[in-house]
Amino acid sequence: MTELCRASLWYSDHITITDTKMHGIKALRECSDVVIRSCDIISPEFGWSTRDIMMENTTATSEYFMMRSEDITFKGVTFNGKYSFQYIKNAVFEDCVFETKDAFWHGENITVKNSVIKGEYLAWYSNCLTLENCKIIGTQPFCYCTKLKLINCEMTDCDLAFEKSEVEASITTPVVSIKNPLSGTICVPSVGQIIRDDEMSKGKIVTCSACRACKESA
Repeated sequence: MTELCRASLWYSDHITITDTKMHGIKALRECSDVVIRSCDIISPEFGWSTRDIMMENTTATSEYFMMRSEDITFKGVTFNGKYSFQYIKNAVFEDCVFETKDAFWHGENITVKNSVIKGEYLAWYSNCLTLENCKIIGTQPFCYCTKLKLINCEMTDCDLAFEKSEVEASITTPVVSIKNPLSGTICVPSVGQIIRDDEMSKGKIVTCSACRACKESA
């Protein structure tokens, strides 16, 4: 697929793609039962409204990547681009590296393990998002979330985190600032600033040097 290829593989089922350069503009829309292995994807608007997709050992560059897709399994995927994984449902990501902005907005039932996510405004308005053994980098992550859970995660350059979110978190690194968590408990070694200017903010912030023990029971 060359960069001039448009709208390839729309409305298709039972697809397997391996060792392929997918450089089309709007590839793979409203498909189902898709397997992608060892591919190089450069495709704006890739994978919209696709169901039951497995991707592994693949690199991808896109915008609005996988928007409104469901039943997603990614392993060993490296992604670069803005506005990824918005409105997705039922997804598992493992051993991935994502450099992206506004990822997982309005996502539902998502698990991310052993991965690195770098970018601004991570996972706003998400529901049932769990991150385990992940490294999170960037400003204002995890705002307006429900049923958010972080297990043994690092947070770097993260300020104004968890605003108005329901969260249970065990964090192994200091956080720049935490703002108005709605409910739950955040266990963290230290916080540069805790901002509470909303009377509805009831979330607990526990700072202790024993956070590694705390996160094991999270």
